[in-house]
Amino acid sequence: MKVTWKQVATWRMQRQYVDPRTKRSASEIVARLCGVQAQVWSAAELAVALRQTTPDGDAVDRDVADLTLMKTWAMRGTLHLLRPQDAGAFLSLMADAGSWLKPSWTKASGVSPKQVDELTDEVAAILEDGAELTRDQLVTKLIADKRFKSMEERLRSGWGSVLKPLAWRGALCHGVNQGNKITFTSPAKKFGSDWKGIPEPDDAARTAIAAYLGAYGPAPMDTFDRWLTLNSTSKPKLRRWFADLEDKLTEVDVEGRKALILTEHADELADAAQCSGIKLLGHFDQYVLGPGTKDEVLVEPKHRTKVSRAAGWISPIVVVDGKVEAVWEIDGKELVVTPFDGVTLPVKDLQKEATHVGKANGVSGLKVRVA
Repeated sequence: MKVTWKQVATWRMQRQYVDPRTKRSASEIVARLCGVQAQVWSAAELAVALRQTTPDGDAVDRDVADLTLMKTWAMRGTLHLLRPQDAGAFLSLMADAGSWLKPSWTKASGVSPKQVDELTDEVAAILEDGAELTRDQLVTKLIADKRFKSMEERLRSGWGSVLKPLAWRGALCHGVNQGNKITFTSPAKKFGSDWKGIPEPDDAARTAIAAYLGAYGPAPMDTFDRWLTLNSTSKPKLRRWFADLEDKLTEVDVEGRKALILTEHADELADAAQCSGIKLLGHFDQYVLGPGTKDEVLVEPKHRTKVSRAAGWISPIVVVDGKVEAVWEIDGKELVVTPFDGVTLPVKDLQKEATHVGKANGVSGLKVRVA
């Protein structure tokens, strides 16, 4: 089956609620996207609002409060919003990659695999009554046990690297903030029957791969793994997981690039029109994080540093005919678009998108300026 890149872009935009937009809730949008990165909270809010026909800037906060969304460390070790009933599959595969079992992780963190096991059990016990504890409160309880006293500095680190394996194993997730302080709680206690626990990796893989390809397909195995673990999954295991799904997958030739899509979506992809038009998406948006900024068709290599910037920052993007062709930022009442070299953008189309961005951000009267 052969398709063009622009057909792929059209299909992805439809699946990801980029074009056409949707009236669905925040949790429904997050589910389709296999999670929304929430390292920067405003980015998660914008990712959802820009996909809605009428942007609702409160949608994410409301669904978090209603317990239809959870916040936890997930793919690539970054904070994500996930539906509690979906989270276990992705967390299982992160845990199965076993980053904390590697000598390099032990050297960097100063915490051994055995200590991670002990921490997991102890934190699960501390939180089993459903308490929501700040980091200081949790660490204070932990270091009362002499086994964890030497870890105090690392446990108090805002990066949370020592706590991430505990999240992947289902021992904790984020709770409700106390002022500007984050809290941790038990996902089983907080989400009740919506929390399905951590499934076995082979079962989790079938769910996670199908969900990923349903939003970001067609894609090869290594692109899925880069999105999931930054290519840390055992390659024989990855091949086996995809082989187990062979009867549900169709190979696609995208202008000479081999990739896989769910067979149930193959006809829909084949019938997709050639992508055209302009869309503005926010910082850390899943449209680019799903395939990754190293996808040379989506983001030309010479422009990658304008999208993937220092300290892991992912710029707000202008998508033209499916490709990232510019970045943007809001400066007061102006939405400033910086096109890549050689790219000319129609201001009328940009202004229409800027109005939608303004509604999503709660900023009225945004005017476009092309830098």
